[in-house]
Amino acid sequence: MEIENLIKDNQGTIVDVRSFAEYSGGHVAGSINIVLNDIPARMEEIKALKMPLILCCASGNRSGQAQQYLAQQGIECYNGGSWMDVNYYQSKK
Repeated sequence: MEIENLIKDNQGTIVDVRSFAEYSGGHVAGSINIVLNDIPARMEEIKALKMPLILCCASGNRSGQAQQYLAQQGIECYNGGSWMDVNYYQSKK
């Protein structure tokens, strides 16, 4: 399924992997912040989230790294790219 449709249909959970300071400066409404480097330590919490995960960051680089790691752990997830893009898709609901 296309990421845009997942977001518009309110499927899954939007996870922002930027730093807390970046997230505090602006983020997608309803998203949660799990910093990229904290993902391995927070796997139990991540497994309990509504799937699939739509990952975002500033440019798509860190969310791509998170997507690769989480997919290896068996987590259904997608790289949504920039949080601004994800925010735009959500605004089209």
